[in-house]
Amino acid sequence: MLADGTVYWGDGFGAKGRRVGELCFNTAMTGYQEILTDPSYAGQIITFTFPHIGNVGTNAEDIETINPAARGLVVRERVTAPSNFRSADRLEVWLERHGLVGLAGIDTRALVRRLRHGGFQNAVLAHGAPGSFNVAAMAAEARAWPGLEGMDLAREVTCRQSYAWDETTWRLGHGYGRQTTPSRHVVALDYGVKRNILRCLAAAGCRVTVMPASATAEDVLARKPDGVFLSNGPADPAATGTYAGATIKGLVDSGLAVFGICLGHQMLALALGARTRKMACGHRGANHPVKDLTTGKVEITSQNHGFVVDHDSLPAGVEATHVSLFDGTLEGLRLKERPVFSVQYHPEASPGPRDSHYLFERFMGMIDARA
Repeated sequence: MLADGTVYWGDGFGAKGRRVGELCFNTAMTGYQEILTDPSYAGQIITFTFPHIGNVGTNAEDIETINPAARGLVVRERVTAPSNFRSADRLEVWLERHGLVGLAGIDTRALVRRLRHGGFQNAVLAHGAPGSFNVAAMAAEARAWPGLEGMDLAREVTCRQSYAWDETTWRLGHGYGRQTTPSRHVVALDYGVKRNILRCLAAAGCRVTVMPASATAEDVLARKPDGVFLSNGPADPAATGTYAGATIKGLVDSGLAVFGICLGHQMLALALGARTRKMACGHRGANHPVKDLTTGKVEITSQNHGFVVDHDSLPAGVEATHVSLFDGTLEGLRLKERPVFSVQYHPEASPGPRDSHYLFERFMGMIDARA
């Protein structure tokens, strides 16, 4: 049920119940389990444009957080029995276990076209017995939901206390590794961090300390890090930035190397004096071309964001480093005089291509240059 009163009927699967959130869409052809467990989807219902969702099942390795923050999912085809040697359970069983509501049999092309032309819509997703739906009440609930603009959801998905991370990236036949000889110490501020980001930092030679979104600059500096990472996360950067902005500004002023992605990128921009705005339908998928203005190279990226930094608002001393070749929006920035940079997309590639893994090495180079 969309807030404008449009109803889409389909076949429910996964958990039963009713969920309200912002309806968005993702164009990735792979990685549905990573997408569903990305904390950046807090408060959102995900429409998958790829028709075959669930065909490789689920497993305990392909998750980005233990407790998914997404509200549910909408797909074209009914979920079939999995056909993959890594599958440990069917998608619908996994969804029910995690309280995620699914709806299949929807004309997702028509639904996505509606979102592309009309922008985001709040929606209610319901799964229950036939005849149990109060359509009028659902429409009222969708209209009454306040939406993500002005909403701080990082507090809901961040860790509650600091912890150490040493797990490295996955290899077929070996699983995940362990970092035993780190040469650098990085503090990762958790605004909704994905596990594979932490794995990439560990694989790059870091001892990683993860700290809550509420940590102050003094809290971070007391850990004596060599560098600071600002993670991805959900909802409105301006709302989370009301308390995180001062922390980020203090870390930039400290002279440490700072690397931000997604929400971390947006809040870094805000801390530096730029502005952010909500997009019409956002960027979500694993096939987004981005141009690196420093090298001229084009990389195919994985993205998930509904807000963007206003390119024209960048203050003096801050320059754009990456732009989207889809719509020209800002995809990266750096400070000219300090070892500070950020990107809008997800270089950890979970899911998605690995074209952007070099950014972790760029971060390591900045840390080593200060040593």
